[in-house]
Amino acid sequence: MTLESTDSVTGLAGRIPPSFILGVAAAAFQIEGALRTGGRGPSGWDAFAEKPGAIIDGHSPAIACDHYNRLPEDVALLQDLGVDSYRFSLSWPRIQPDGRGAFNSEGLDFYDRLIDQLLAAGISPMATLYHWDTPLPLEHRGGWMNRETALRFADYATAAGERFGDRVAQWVTLNEPVSVTLNGYALGVHAPGHALLFDALPSIHHQLLAHGLGAQALRAAGVAGGIGVTNLHAPVRPASRKIGDRLVAHLYDLLMNRIYADPVLLGRYPKLPVYAKPWLRSIGRITDADLRTIHQPLDFYGLNYYFPVKVAMGRGSASIPADVHKSVARLPFHEVGYPEYGSTGFGWPVAPDHLGVLLAELRDRYGSALPPVYITEGGASFPEPDTVSGTYDDGQRVSYLASHLRAALDATAPGGAAEGVDLRGYYVWTLMDNFEWAAGYSQRFGLVHVDFETQKRTPKQSFYWYRTLSRARKASRE
Repeated sequence: MTLESTDSVTGLAGRIPPSFILGVAAAAFQIEGALRTGGRGPSGWDAFAEKPGAIIDGHSPAIACDHYNRLPEDVALLQDLGVDSYRFSLSWPRIQPDGRGAFNSEGLDFYDRLIDQLLAAGISPMATLYHWDTPLPLEHRGGWMNRETALRFADYATAAGERFGDRVAQWVTLNEPVSVTLNGYALGVHAPGHALLFDALPSIHHQLLAHGLGAQALRAAGVAGGIGVTNLHAPVRPASRKIGDRLVAHLYDLLMNRIYADPVLLGRYPKLPVYAKPWLRSIGRITDADLRTIHQPLDFYGLNYYFPVKVAMGRGSASIPADVHKSVARLPFHEVGYPEYGSTGFGWPVAPDHLGVLLAELRDRYGSALPPVYITEGGASFPEPDTVSGTYDDGQRVSYLASHLRAALDATAPGGAAEGVDLRGYYVWTLMDNFEWAAGYSQRFGLVHVDFETQKRTPKQSFYWYRTLSRARKASRE
């Protein structure tokens, strides 16, 4: 039986609304390589990746997928895949090497070529301004712990909007500020490698301020496309009904979800519980002017969902996953996991039913303040070989994507758990295997297999499944 003839694909395609976007996502630092080519300046991630032990097995992002030099080949893959939209990120240090001052014409030209080739292939561009690659000179001055970085981001957003604003359909200001703060400044597992724990909180406010300033800059530049922001969210549950577990679950929810979304969508930070104020006081005094800047009108809200979180009070004794720093053990709570679910290569629980829970929580918390929603990332890594011959059967990924897309559609349908959420699209993470941050090349999320020795691209079964779904959906429109 072929993918084209399966009832599951045609049935799922028939449930996708006509205007719903099927897309795929990627990030500049994870695929481009060419770190010292075309006038690009170094980023904080360049420096972090050079630290001994920072990246698993000493893997280097220097080449990654060599996307910078293989742009036409990769756009051809996207065209063959048949997606409606491609979410990519602009590399700030490729466009503005010092993070301030002069802009790099070669970097701007590269993204001109990418956008023009996407449009020629019938693919709508969604551009993310910031996907974690802070220019190194700004990182040396404190990065997101320094308010100036937000101001410099606005200058960069202006340049991007003026150059690409006539052709980009949608703009994402920031990708996952929670990951930048948690992994980069609080735990030290990502660039810039600081383990500040709760003292990292100013990096939240400065990122959110950058979002607001960036949205203002894009609008001032007259961009034609919609403007939004993307964050990683997870439904948080206590490990038990004990008061301690419930208290830390509430705290975790604040730190994971509400401290980012509330200022953006409601114009205020969430009220902090009394018991947590000693930990959270480092965020400092927040002015009404800053909150007005952060609380910009949005055309959409980007949601990245991977797994739910269950937490318990105390430091815990479980082994620490590969993508989490030892300093997690210093926190007043710990994750306990969901053993009832299967897991990905990262050890993350495969829990599509919690996606509907999350969408319902967003609706209930924000009501009419919640703009239309795009799931801007969804996907999973699984153990796969470094080399393949022929199409690799990644049936686990097919099942993962189908179940999560179905769960999102079920939840937002009339009578669904998240009825009322205006869900506009789903972007698979990611187009092709890439440099997976601190995990190097050990985790493969791609629809396309990449042999990192030869740079050979080989579409996996999931690629053909997603292509079949896209074609079946388009056929159902006719």
